[in-house]
Amino acid sequence: MARRRLYSGLLRGLAVGGLAVGALASAGLALALAQAPPPVTPGVPPKGPRGASSPIEQDKPAYYQADQVEYDRDQGVVTLTGHVEFWQNDRVLLADRVTHDRNTNVTAASGHVVLLEPDGQTMFSDYAELSGGMKEGVLAGLGTLMAEGGRLVANGGRRTSGAINELSRAVYSTCDLCADDPSRAPLWQIRAREAVQDKENKKIEYHDAVIEMFGLPVLWLPYLTHPDPSEKRASGILPPNIGYSKRLGLFAGVPYYWVLDGQSDATITPILASKNGPAVEMQDRRRFNDGTLTINSSLANEKGELGGHLFAKGQFAIDETWRWGFDINRASSSTYMRDFRVQGWADVLTSQLYMEGFGQGSYARVDARQYQGLTNSIIARKLPSVLPRAEYSLIGPQDGLGGRTTVDMDAFNVVRDEGALTRRLHFSTQWDRPAIGPVGDVWKLSARLDSAAYDANKFNYQPNYGASGDARSAQAMTTVAVELRWPLVRGSASGSTQVLEPIVQVIAAPRSTNYVTALIPNEDSLDTDFTDANLFSLNRHTGIDRLEGGMRANVALHGAWYLRNGTVLDAQIGQAFRMQRDTSFAAGTGLEKTASDIVSHLTVAPMPGLDVTTRQRFDHTSGRLTYIDALTGVGDTLLRVTGGYIYSATNLYNYYDTAPTVPKINRPRNELTLGFTSGFGAWKLHAAARRDMALNKMTSLSAGFSYEDECFVFDASLYRRYTSINNDHGTSMILFQITLKTVGEFGFHAL
Repeated sequence: MARRRLYSGLLRGLAVGGLAVGALASAGLALALAQAPPPVTPGVPPKGPRGASSPIEQDKPAYYQADQVEYDRDQGVVTLTGHVEFWQNDRVLLADRVTHDRNTNVTAASGHVVLLEPDGQTMFSDYAELSGGMKEGVLAGLGTLMAEGGRLVANGGRRTSGAINELSRAVYSTCDLCADDPSRAPLWQIRAREAVQDKENKKIEYHDAVIEMFGLPVLWLPYLTHPDPSEKRASGILPPNIGYSKRLGLFAGVPYYWVLDGQSDATITPILASKNGPAVEMQDRRRFNDGTLTINSSLANEKGELGGHLFAKGQFAIDETWRWGFDINRASSSTYMRDFRVQGWADVLTSQLYMEGFGQGSYARVDARQYQGLTNSIIARKLPSVLPRAEYSLIGPQDGLGGRTTVDMDAFNVVRDEGALTRRLHFSTQWDRPAIGPVGDVWKLSARLDSAAYDANKFNYQPNYGASGDARSAQAMTTVAVELRWPLVRGSASGSTQVLEPIVQVIAAPRSTNYVTALIPNEDSLDTDFTDANLFSLNRHTGIDRLEGGMRANVALHGAWYLRNGTVLDAQIGQAFRMQRDTSFAAGTGLEKTASDIVSHLTVAPMPGLDVTTRQRFDHTSGRLTYIDALTGVGDTLLRVTGGYIYSATNLYNYYDTAPTVPKINRPRNELTLGFTSGFGAWKLHAAARRDMALNKMTSLSAGFSYEDECFVFDASLYRRYTSINNDHGTSMILFQITLKTVGEFGFHAL
């Protein structure tokens, strides 16, 4: 019954809220009139209803409007009735009846009482007695509308200095009340024997508090505090994380959010566990005038040994052109990061220090990088360190011939404990001149120069496996290309458009270096993937350590059909030809012969909500499919299903740590993915699966759902990994999290 009375009172207050908005408008007009009130006799109310009065209190003026005014001169009491609007010190009081005692300076209000605060907060009451410029007083049947949809109701409250509200039998929630049955309990609420709203420090404290869900108690706390909904940053204890995992056992963490000053804050989380730990996590964030700094770190007892991690990121402006920064990522082990659920976990962690500048069409950067491997499959002593790397890029303006020049330069020093030590200086420039012919033919003339000088030690180690220990060499390649595209476009009376576009590119360049015998290190051209996306590239290697040369031609036919109803059909098929073989391409890339494999793409979107995009490569002699990457999606936000498939007859990533004499690149990749998402109303669902078709086993599974309304968020997910990392034979994870908006989050995790 108490809950029903509380929320019934709040509902009545909400009903008055509409009147309050209209009253504010009239109050604003009356306030303007009150700035220059008509001359009246002091102490005598104006004649007639609804007039602006003279000040009721001489040192702190108050003004009012009402349908009827009565003044008891002997007792010094002014009585206002009917649509009363009473304002003083930027506070507005609305009520059916207001009496003001000029002797005691006490204002009493009854009947649909509404108090509008300067900060925008609105208070509703059945009865209120106010003094001290309406900063002091008591209120009965109190209801408060706060920022972010917060609602705080109580049987009664006491105001102190307009900053402290002491409440009895308080209830707080951000959930909307049921329109059909306002007495029904909201989705969640905090019920407390006593509560204090500290408006100056922007927080609400509860004593003897109970958190209820659907009117049922789920958690009792002797003391609970959370920031005022209008406060974005406030120090305090956050809701705890409680859960179970097979590595930690039963664990609990209690975060504390600490606002250090206006520019920095930190979150400190002690963690206790039955099988591991203890541990402490800390997140520190700070803003400076010229940049930002973020530090995420932890320290723990990991099975009797000290473990931890440090993720630090900073970026600072030097001037309008230059800035510098760093990104440090280190951890004691992958087991530690997985056990303690460190966000940002990865097989390889990268740390770097850099400085970069941005100019008109130019970019410059100098950095140093260090890598840390965290799985047994990654040998730390073979990982490179880049100390340092410098690069510069420039896109020039259009010149007098109608062309544009680009320049790319870099220099780096790569060192390894076990592997090649490489130093390289690189310079490339390219000039492009587009033109349109008289019959809609589109031409592009390109001229390019690539050059690089090398100095390497341990050249006979990874990733080169050369015949010599030291290598000092240089290479250069000049390339000239002419490309012709002739888009033939035809429209129809139905509004559809058809495009047929033949494409021809002829490239002239010297023969490429015989990289099998040359002493040229390879740091950036180990994973060439030939598709229609790079069919017309002047160099189809990913970097410039391997340069494609020789006389060659690339041809393709592109077609598209655009229908008026939004249907799209887009396709392209092409092939590359060369005068002589290029030994820079490994077997299985589709480019090692004089005629390349055939590459194509197909995009089909027959209707809104359905699209299919595929890229494929076929052996030009047998027609065998050697590569396909397909992605499809069907549906809308109510239900959308996506699927993906990738197949490659070779896996070039094995080429990095394998000597060319014992190639392992013929291990195929064959993987299928399937997933769906669904959203209806406040609910969202998702699921995904990944399967390795070559090994005929699942790679991963995931599923989850979430619910979110104006006051509450519930999110649950399940993840299962079948692949083994550090011989862990896979892992499972169950997560769910409850968020009470404006209060905090509650979560459970099981690994």
